[in-house]
Parts: sequence; C-alpha cells; structure tokens
Amino acid sequence: MLTILEKIDKNQERINKARPLEQVRVQNLREYFRIGLTYSSNAIEGNTLTESETKVVLENGITINGKPLKDHLDTIGHAKAFDYLWTLAQTSDITEQDIKKLHELCFQPRTGDQAGNYRVANVLITGSAHNDELPGHEDIPHVMNRFVTELPEIKKSLHPVEYAAEIHHKLVMIHPFEDGNGRVARLLMNHALLRAGYPPVIVPPAFKHEYIQTLESGWNKPEAFVNYIAELELQAQREYIKLLRLPELEQQEK
Repeated sequence: MLTILEKIDKNQERINKARPLEQVRVQNLREYFRIGLTYSSNAIEGNTLTESETKVVLENGITINGKPLKDHLDTIGHAKAFDYLWTLAQTSDITEQDIKKLHELCFQPRTGDQAGNYRVANVLITGSAHNDELPGHEDIPHVMNRFVTELPEIKKSLHPVEYAAEIHHKLVMIHPFEDGNGRVARLLMNHALLRAGYPPVIVPPAFKHEYIQTLESGWNKPEAFVNYIAELELQAQREYIKLLRLPELEQQEK
C-alpha cells in the first residue's frame, strides 16, 4: 500500500504535467475555489448562507432575504481575503504583516479595533482541554514573531502538505486573534498549498465535528491532524483532476 503522501505525490505529478493552464481555466478555477472556500470556511463558523447563496452574494452583489447582515459581511470579507491570498501565493511566502492583513480583510466590512490586530485579552477555545496552554495576550506579539521567523526552517524539513497542516495547527494553538482564528488558519494553510502548486483544501462543513475533534487531538498527537489534512488534500487533488478532465492515475492504491 502506498502511503497517503506517496499517493499525493503521484497525483501532483499528473497535475503538474498538465501545466501551464490556459488563462481562462486558471480564472475559472480561481472563482471555483473563491466561492467554495468562502462558503465552507464561514459555514464552519456558523454562517447560514448556502454555497449557492454565497455565489449570488459574491457574483451579483445581491443580499439573501431573511439571512443576517453579518453573514453577508463575513462572506464579502472572506472573499477579499482569498483574493489577497491568491495574489500573494503567486509571488511570496507569508509574513506576519500578511497574517494581520488576512484577518483585517476577513473583518473589513465591519468597524472596530479587532480587525487585523492581536487580541488584548485572554481567550478560551470552547470545548478544548488545552486552554491553559494558550499564550497570554501580552505574549502574543513575541510568540507570533517567533512563529513566522521559524516558518522557513519548518518548511525545509516537511512535505508541503505536512507544512500546510503544521501552519494551520500552530496558529490555532497560538490563537492570536479574539475572533477569526480558524478562518485565518485555513487561509494560511491554503496559502502554503497554493504556493507549492497544490490544490487548496476545502474542509466540508458537514464534517465540522470531525475537523474540530482532530484539531483537538493534534495538541497531543500532531500526526493526527496532519493525516486528516492529507486526506482532504488527496480528495482536493482528485476533484482538481476531474475539473481539468485529466485521466485519473491508475493503480495508485497499490
């Protein structure tokens, strides 16, 4: 049996051989991921817009009758963050200022001091047994600086998918913002994947409970969360191959 990373590598080889893509196909993929990631990431946080409603809000600028204003604003904000992420992934690795910018864009339609700023109070992760391990708010600037400084060395030592999962989980373990940590963590993970040429991972809202449980398990068993993200990346690759109408690799399970 091939390991999951070996399966991912084989799929990625097939994807890479199909590149470069025509610009129109790149644009279609960008819009596909923009809507899918915005819908799924916000839905995990309780947003009530469906994927089709998300598409209408983003493409037509139409509000959905009976849905909260906050859900519309979160949709617009996340889409702007994705646009920034997409552009950034073409040219550079992530910086601390980029992380703050992604958070700011997620909350851009709303006013307040929270957007783009680290928390100034201690927080709790609901349902977690590891709240005592979260850094105090006064330590966040130092911890985040160290986190970003260490990323290049971490990147060198890990498979791109492992690295993407590591970034996600580390940010959640720091919880630098009062709100929006999950959304920013998923954006950072997908920046790492896109930067390395891999399709982005969409966490299905239907599996929110499994996703959160695996995140929690990752505090003691980091490999649990890495394996979970690797499985999602394998699914993302298969979906990508279908979208491009490429013949799927045979015998990849052997």
